[in-house]
Amino acid sequence: MDKNDFSNRFFDAILTLKTREECYKFFSDACTPKEIQAITQRFAVAEMLNNKKVYSEIIESTGASTATISRVGRCINEGFKTAFERLEK
Repeated sequence: MDKNDFSNRFFDAILTLKTREECYKFFSDACTPKEIQAITQRFAVAEMLNNKKVYSEIIESTGASTATISRVGRCINEGFKTAFERLEK
C-alpha cells in the first residue's frame, strides 16, 4: 500500500469515528454501496478463514466466489488478525 499524506489523512479521519453509525455515514460518503459490500464480504471471508471454516461454508454464508476466498486467504496478515483479536475482547 502506498503510505502517503492522503492515505495518512484518510486513516486518521477513520480513527476519529466513535460509533457504528458514524462509520456507516463516513463510508457511505466515501464508498459506493458495491464497494462497501465488497469490503465487508472480504472481511467476513477473512474472519471465517481465520476460524478454520471450509470453502463450502464460506460460500454458503457469504456468497463469495472461490477466487475471492482464495485471494483473501493469501492476504490475511497482521491487520486482519489484530482486528479479530480485538473484536474478541
